[in-house]
Amino acid sequence: MDLRPTSEQAILRRTVREFAEAEIGPHVMEWDEAEAFPDTLVHKMAALGLMGIQFPESLGGAGMSAIEYCICIEELARVCPSVSLSVVAHNGLCTWHLHMFGNDAQRQQYVVPLIRGDYLGAWGLTESGAGSDAAAMRCSARRDDDGWVINGSKQFITHGAVGGAIVVMTVTDRAKGNRGISAFVVPRGTKGMKAGKKEHKLGMRASDTSEVLFENCWVPSDAMVGDEGQGFLNTLQVLDAGRIGIAALAVGLAQGAYEAALRYAKERRQFGQPIATFQAIQWKLADMATRIEAARLLTYRAAWLKDQGVTRTGRESSMAKLYSSEIAVRAAEESVQIHGGYGFMKDYPAEKFFRDVKLCTIGEGTSEIQRLVIARQLLGR
Repeated sequence: MDLRPTSEQAILRRTVREFAEAEIGPHVMEWDEAEAFPDTLVHKMAALGLMGIQFPESLGGAGMSAIEYCICIEELARVCPSVSLSVVAHNGLCTWHLHMFGNDAQRQQYVVPLIRGDYLGAWGLTESGAGSDAAAMRCSARRDDDGWVINGSKQFITHGAVGGAIVVMTVTDRAKGNRGISAFVVPRGTKGMKAGKKEHKLGMRASDTSEVLFENCWVPSDAMVGDEGQGFLNTLQVLDAGRIGIAALAVGLAQGAYEAALRYAKERRQFGQPIATFQAIQWKLADMATRIEAARLLTYRAAWLKDQGVTRTGRESSMAKLYSSEIAVRAAEESVQIHGGYGFMKDYPAEKFFRDVKLCTIGEGTSEIQRLVIARQLLGR
């Protein structure tokens, strides 16, 4: 396994970095305050291939590898974790679910416009009473002639209010437990589906997070994604891949926080010299850089296995997500500490990285859930 970047990957990293710094960087705090970023950014990212990074060229995708996907997500998160989160949710949840388990007609109807950037995709799993225990969901779908009627709600949904389509997990046969869960794709504007409460968050504020409500929402039979009763199993497979994206986001965020601290340490003078000359600061920077590199390699290993065609990378993905997210929290905290009082002010990027980072240890499975997944694999359960 050779994880040295190819010349093409080096060019990709530079291209996405330049795009992020030019098109996103100047607006980071503006979009954070507004709790939204403009549709024009989606179109610009689509033109660069960022709305369909790993999808085949036959569908309009960029046809990149999983490692190249990580590079793209890292470079976006290095500048703005909120935008990176939206790209991860769009690519790795909604669009990936439809691509992996949808039929050809669904791919043409939804995956192609999602890749084209016509609209953002949403993915509905979490509910108010079903977070880590996702199989305890209450949102249901019952048969109705040649379709299904969906009732219930989903919470903390990325793009819940702005997404053009949502893949929603529902209970279709409660007696079968998690074998009675099925997925449906529901386009925006469908009667009976609407956005509920918009969440006002600690961090990742530019990425929309909202409740989605279903009240006697009728969808045709061909809206089911995958086989009936396979929705939960398919969800686990989506999350295996999705956690690689969150790990890459955490690595990029940590890199951004580290670089901000490094710049400040070279510029800030105390006792007649830059604070970077003090051993206490040097050790913080050395530890940050080492942990980030370890997290990057762990993430790339999971991505490499995916590129090799390994169908289940649960342990490796969870390890990458767990470690990367937790070292990102430490990197963001140390960045604030190195900035001192200025790290608490919005004039410097450290405070935003600090606010944004905590979601990485919660979204797409908490750190506690990652440890359970890893332990079960180790114990053969």
